[in-house]
Amino acid sequence: MKAIVQDRYGDVDVLEFRDIDQPVAKDGEVLVRVRAAGLHRGDWHVMTGVPYLIRVVVPTLGLRKPKTPVLGMDVAGTVEKVGPNVTRFQPGDAVFGWTDGAFAEYAVAPQDQLAAKPERLSFEQAAALPISGFAALQALRDEGQVKPGQKVLVIGAAGGVGSFAVQLAKAFGAEVTGVGSTAQLDLIRSIGADEAIDYTRQDVTDGTRHWDLILDCAGRRTLSQLRRALTPQGTLVIVGGEGGGRWLGGFDRNLRAVALSRFVGQRLRMLSSKPRQDDLQTLRELGEAGKLTPAVGRTFPLPEVPEAIRQMVQGHGGGGKIVITV
Repeated sequence: MKAIVQDRYGDVDVLEFRDIDQPVAKDGEVLVRVRAAGLHRGDWHVMTGVPYLIRVVVPTLGLRKPKTPVLGMDVAGTVEKVGPNVTRFQPGDAVFGWTDGAFAEYAVAPQDQLAAKPERLSFEQAAALPISGFAALQALRDEGQVKPGQKVLVIGAAGGVGSFAVQLAKAFGAEVTGVGSTAQLDLIRSIGADEAIDYTRQDVTDGTRHWDLILDCAGRRTLSQLRRALTPQGTLVIVGGEGGGRWLGGFDRNLRAVALSRFVGQRLRMLSSKPRQDDLQTLRELGEAGKLTPAVGRTFPLPEVPEAIRQMVQGHGGGGKIVITV
């Protein structure tokens, strides 16, 4: 089968589109014929192995080279075969979920990492949902403890996590303000934000307005700036850790936020999202009910994964999620 493979860490030049053996579904596993695979910032981190911290804390990564040579975590497709003791799926079922090695014609996943694809979503939309959806859901519900009627600010509202966060915050009954670039404002409004703010024209952290909960999905603002936009007992959740040095990346800001939170009235949190079957079912139900519709920005065919990653890193994804079609 064809796949995007890397044998070492590095930039997109380490990626090769080549033939490899088709994986085999073992006990409790499902072989999926991949129709689409979501692309997100985590794929860049896995490809580069940067910051170096992730090589230690992520079990599927190796210290010197990748343990899993095929990139891709979000997957949507149809069940090709099932291994022994698989009870939840059969060949032909349309599924989505998470696994290692989604940038390929076929991928194997444990049955507990998959769910039935929402019928109202395309394969491309379903592939965009899992990893970024987990982050948005857990940031709002678990770390942010969002409540109906609260004022929520989503910085980076047109991105993968941010576009889900806007919709989920609305589903939880919050009043949502989304921040993005001039070109992204229509998208932010279309996914349900009560207000869309252009960060090139208005500084939401100037202290003139305050929100009960802020999700920072962009990573460019300092803690002091973000705290100025919070209510006195408000909550900040930092999603991701971009920028910074090669050892910690932007995660030093996350760690400083947690340390500072002990000494101030505001709750300062960092998100460490985890894929979970029950949360996958929650996302599926919200998608089926029409409360969560993935915003797919651009699609690229499998051989063009390197270019898709370049576009994502340069911020040219067009808003929403970039999806790889197979």
